[in-house]
Amino acid sequence: MTSSIEYMQHAIRLAKKGLYTTDPNPAVGCVVVKHNEIVGEGWHQVAGQAHAEVLALKQAGLAAQGAIVFVTLEPCCHTGKTPPCADALINAGVKKVVIAMKDPNPLVAGKGLKKLQDAGIVVETGLLETQARALNPGFIKRMEQGRPYVRIKLAMSLDGRTAMASGESKWISSEASRFDVQRLRAASSAILTGIETVLTDDPSMNVRISADELSLDVCDGPLRQPKRIVLDSKFRIPKAVKISSLDGECIVYTTMHVDNKDDYPFIIEDGCTQGSGQDARIDLSLLMQNLAEKEINLLHVEAGSVLCGALLKNGLVDEIIIYMAPHVMGDKAKGLFHLPELEMMKDRISLTINDVRMIGNDIRISAKPVHIN
Repeated sequence: MTSSIEYMQHAIRLAKKGLYTTDPNPAVGCVVVKHNEIVGEGWHQVAGQAHAEVLALKQAGLAAQGAIVFVTLEPCCHTGKTPPCADALINAGVKKVVIAMKDPNPLVAGKGLKKLQDAGIVVETGLLETQARALNPGFIKRMEQGRPYVRIKLAMSLDGRTAMASGESKWISSEASRFDVQRLRAASSAILTGIETVLTDDPSMNVRISADELSLDVCDGPLRQPKRIVLDSKFRIPKAVKISSLDGECIVYTTMHVDNKDDYPFIIEDGCTQGSGQDARIDLSLLMQNLAEKEINLLHVEAGSVLCGALLKNGLVDEIIIYMAPHVMGDKAKGLFHLPELEMMKDRISLTINDVRMIGNDIRISAKPVHIN
């Protein structure tokens, strides 16, 4: 006999199918079970389209009456782009709903559970909650703390260098690692970099793999392009740069007042400023709040040591992914983080390593600063 844990594990596997296509919505999976058999299943496939519960109930049909439903996130109870999933479950006549985690969205946040219970449906919560939370770290961070989940991606040599003294950095990591980075970009809401990276490398900062390469079966056209964000305090960005000329939205944050904003091929934001005059800087905490208001869940950072160091120093980094390549670049090359204020061992920033694996000939390390909740 299949256990409740196995049914929820299947719902989590279904949810993972939507990781590249549901943003800014969370990825959700749902399984409808009757007489210990799966009679319907679904996952949220594309933002703005039917939710997981609705698709699973549609597949189950009349068999949904009296069934048990396993879903990775609390069913919604409000009308957005689609009707409430809690109503769909009630109307289908299910007898029990097992929910991995409550929805942190204030519009739901327990209200979906109560609606089901008020309709006489048995509700259980917390089954495989940790695994369910891991599906949507960005959505949860934005709902619970009002900022995106920030992930820094870095490539380094065996001796911890990210660029030569000249600034040259192509290519440190292998082709396999660069493909892996494309997967990270594709799952992100936005990609952040600094003006120095733009001026030095003229990067594209876009997704350059196909739906077929990601084994997606719900994406007919090109993949969704994450927003591209540039921090440019003094507004030095040229009009003709790759990051602003490709498909998708490009936003430049600056401390300068810019006339004729519509003349530029990107959106200009100048409201996240700390200080004034020549000392004005982009306030990273205000930036995060602004990005959350734009429904950015997962912020993927590919930037130089100064910006990466500033994010880390300000406690705004949730995860660091490092691709370590098997070569040596020497002591004149640049390091990962510019943190000149760290002078004593007591000042060091500790990390917890969550995962280490081989990607081609490189080693990929996933780590989390210990101060992050």
